[in-house]
Amino acid sequence: MATPTVFDPADLERALAGCRRAHRQLEAALDQVDQAVARGPSRLPGWTVGHLLTHLARNADSYVRMLEGAARGRVLSQYEGGLEGRAAAIEAGAPRPAAELVNDVRSSVERLEAAFDEATPATWMASAVSGAGEPWPCWTFPASRRREVEVHLVDLGLGAEPEGWPADYVDQELPVALAGLDARLGDPAERARLLAWLYGRGEQPDLVPGPWRPGPADFTGHRPG
Repeated sequence: MATPTVFDPADLERALAGCRRAHRQLEAALDQVDQAVARGPSRLPGWTVGHLLTHLARNADSYVRMLEGAARGRVLSQYEGGLEGRAAAIEAGAPRPAAELVNDVRSSVERLEAAFDEATPATWMASAVSGAGEPWPCWTFPASRRREVEVHLVDLGLGAEPEGWPADYVDQELPVALAGLDARLGDPAERARLLAWLYGRGEQPDLVPGPWRPGPADFTGHRPG
């Protein structure tokens, strides 16, 4: 995940502020959601805007779940029922009326920001279990949630584009995405050409060399988190 590997209170405060800014942009985008938009396709294959809004709401609730568990000394998984429960909740929620979808997202954001405000230092230092089954420090949640919102704002297709991502968000995420670039190249020759260019000993490769493997699920699709 594109978050610092060592806890720093200043990093946490910056992540919280960035997450809240992303939430305000999401709330503004919700003003465009009517019944036709909700039933229309998002930019994620196979998902309507209703699917994506339901995911954003249940994702927010998943952080509330983990933070509340951590506050009680419990290490909880991100989604009750695991990934199957997550998928079932999204499918069940996607066909709801537009007004219900919008209210769900707004109320889930409110619950999450309240949970952020109530989290103690001990809660932030506790851990949970991600949807992928991995240990997950609570202090990384705000940056992770921000990624969900920033990326899915673009996926909603309601006007947000990658060029509009805030500079601080790009500064945080781009180095991590680039660090996995070589693993995403399937052709050894392409990997070698990329390395040569980085060494200053070759032509600049195409921006997206091929063959190209899918990236991490949390960067590219409607999978965990």
